[in-house]
Amino acid sequence: MNKQFQQLEELEMLRRKIESKESAYNPEIQMLTSPFSSPGYHTTIKKADVIHSTLHSLIYALGLLDTEEERYEARAFDIFAKVVSLQDTDRSRNTFGIWSWFYEEPLEQMSPPDWNWADFCGKQLVLALSRHGEKFPVQLYAEVKQAIYNACDAIIKRDVGPGYTNIAIMGAFVTLVAGEVFGEKRYETYGLNRLEKLHQFTQVRQAFQEYNSPTYTTVAILELSKLHTETKLERAKQLSGELLDMAWSSVADYYHAATGQWSGPHSRCYNTLLNNNHKAFLQYATGGTLQFFEWVDFPYDEEWYKSGIHCPEATAARMLVAEERELQKCFAINEHDQSEKWATTYMTPNYTLGTFNKEIMWNQTRTLLAYLDNGGQPTYMHLRCLHDGYDYCSAIFNSAQREEHVLYGVHFITNGGDTHPNLDKIDGMIEATDFRLRLEISGCLERMESQAEGKEAVIRIGGASGITITLHNWFAAFDDRQAEDASWRWEINEVDGVLGVDWVIYSGERKTIDFRQIRQAAFLFTMLLNSEGQALSPTIQKSKDQISISGEWNHEQMSLTLPLRGSDW
Repeated sequence: MNKQFQQLEELEMLRRKIESKESAYNPEIQMLTSPFSSPGYHTTIKKADVIHSTLHSLIYALGLLDTEEERYEARAFDIFAKVVSLQDTDRSRNTFGIWSWFYEEPLEQMSPPDWNWADFCGKQLVLALSRHGEKFPVQLYAEVKQAIYNACDAIIKRDVGPGYTNIAIMGAFVTLVAGEVFGEKRYETYGLNRLEKLHQFTQVRQAFQEYNSPTYTTVAILELSKLHTETKLERAKQLSGELLDMAWSSVADYYHAATGQWSGPHSRCYNTLLNNNHKAFLQYATGGTLQFFEWVDFPYDEEWYKSGIHCPEATAARMLVAEERELQKCFAINEHDQSEKWATTYMTPNYTLGTFNKEIMWNQTRTLLAYLDNGGQPTYMHLRCLHDGYDYCSAIFNSAQREEHVLYGVHFITNGGDTHPNLDKIDGMIEATDFRLRLEISGCLERMESQAEGKEAVIRIGGASGITITLHNWFAAFDDRQAEDASWRWEINEVDGVLGVDWVIYSGERKTIDFRQIRQAAFLFTMLLNSEGQALSPTIQKSKDQISISGEWNHEQMSLTLPLRGSDW
């Protein structure tokens, strides 16, 4: 670990973090207030200044006890008692053992309730009794212990599979560690078996189901580190240790030194540029090998306390290496048609470009993603399909990538959702005033030039010695608007720090778009980054039901075939 980090004691960082939340505590409700935010599902609350979060209150209460300051104990116990009282304890209900997200919204009002809260909240309660059980009042200890049992029973009944990585790990943690702390063999056995299943599941492809996700990989590392630290079972330590080695190796594979970004593509992503929490996590875990902040101003997260998070030194050193390399990984197999899902990433000292071969384009995927060094600042490029300004997740991205050249296309499915793949199914039909494909360019927008003429757009980043991106459309059809339509063209606009290089499909009066009835809806493009290689000169073949494109680039064949009509995913 960095000597400067060693000198700045972690306990002091925790205490400063806890002190910073003093004004957020509400002694009347005995919970922590938080600014309201929502992913748009589970909660029915649409607008509120602040709320009282069950999870954030428990994290705060555990942090209070972790400071080892006696003055905080009574407050911590008040919070634990309050949140425990909000758990559903009726075994006849399917929400038994879980909590609502917010004090202001009971489980009955959520749409739907979040069963993950047995795992999230249960973990905080287990850690509280494991670390500080001797301090708890006798009655409260018994109440928290019963709440943990309830959460364990809910977790076992739900029995999440290894494909849901963070919950698979958290559920294993809650049951395994609770079994160890309380001598409950049934919980311990279940938790260890669940960890075994996750280990077996990931060993096949050496990847988590949420492939190359900055959010979920860091969560997995945090939870596995806690499990590795808390458990006393040698088998559990071995399994969690091997999973941690796999996770850290993946981080090192995709970290791009020049831009300080996590190369794509990302199966799950909430912030296209690494946010401060992710940066702090990497700095903390590498002991300063990666440094984004001065340690004196380090944005510490109380969940890291005594977690055992540590990136192996050799792995951390790999993250500083700037080199040219290409990564190709089969990370999943489609359970319906057994087709393989591949991720390809090409990295140079100046930029990184990644694509999936086939994936939905919802707001949490980054199907085509590039990071570019723009004078020492990162610029990103991210392909989106926008329905009235929001990502349309029934658009399907398809690609073939060879180094810096991407042949890609977009078609549409009829059995997906609009903003979410499962929670707002639309049966293939939407109402829209605007529908477009956008190459979103943001981050640093200095030293940038862009121009579009007909079916080709060119973007230059970083001045004369920088990087050139060339986009070309080879086929476009949408309902009665065919490829020969001369009105197809790129549009370039900049709004609120985002440069949009847009292929406008429709813009006008509100109308119904029914993908079950549209005769043709497909688009084919190429993207070429800063290459001296020969550009693709493709051959296009069209039949009644599909469109195919093929060609040779730098003596390598590239091809892609898309359905022309709406189809099932």
